[in-house]
Amino acid sequence: MFRALSLGAGVQSSTLALMIAKGEVPMVDCAIFADTQWEPKGVYAWLDWLEMQLPFPVHRVSQGNLRQNILESKNSTGQRFASVPWFMVNPDGSHGMGRRQCTSEYKLMPLRRKMRDLLGYQKGERIPPNSMEVLIGISVDEAFRMKPSTDRWATNQWPLIDLRMSRQDCLNWMERNGYPMPSKSSCLGCPYHSDDQWREIKADPEAWADVLEIDAAIREPVRGMRGKQYMHRDCKPLGEVDLLSPTERGQADLFINECEGMCGV
Repeated sequence: MFRALSLGAGVQSSTLALMIAKGEVPMVDCAIFADTQWEPKGVYAWLDWLEMQLPFPVHRVSQGNLRQNILESKNSTGQRFASVPWFMVNPDGSHGMGRRQCTSEYKLMPLRRKMRDLLGYQKGERIPPNSMEVLIGISVDEAFRMKPSTDRWATNQWPLIDLRMSRQDCLNWMERNGYPMPSKSSCLGCPYHSDDQWREIKADPEAWADVLEIDAAIREPVRGMRGKQYMHRDCKPLGEVDLLSPTERGQADLFINECEGMCGV
């Protein structure tokens, strides 16, 4: 059976990749990284480093440039609807979120297409059941994200779950083995960012200018939608959101928010 690692280049999938390289998890034939073309610079630098540590190839695939598609109010197929779940203020003042299609379109679709290609099958050709195992870097603290494959020919596996490893266990493993710490992996303008992550982005003037441009561009409703769209959950222009930490406000820092987004494993 062909074995492929779904590589998000975040903490968990990077740990899993290096565990495979060290023989702590059975070998895979390859890893696949789905590139939205809107990741932070640190993610691409990390992926360049990680590839050099691995004894198996890493295939980088893409469904297109998510940032450019947002500016054009299109999804990856050219259809005109918002594929990112922006926060919205409706005409009656109520709040909501848009449709979440970005993970499916810019992550899962190119991954699935590459897997079919690696198995030697074209689109529409029938693939025998259980032809591929897909290793996914989900840890026990994210077990709610475990889902079976929608393709009969692919079987999802979660080695970190089997090993009862949490995200912190992954960080500890990286430290014990002398590896640097990975960057958080998620698109620059992901609406699931915590304020901690927004502060990290704001510390990079180039990245901050990038997200401010997109936040301003999404404000007016696109066809088929009525609400004003915002990148931040406060439903304010991103540049006006108070991103001061509790410590900076003079409050005790009692909790650590380590949200990593919904698609960077």
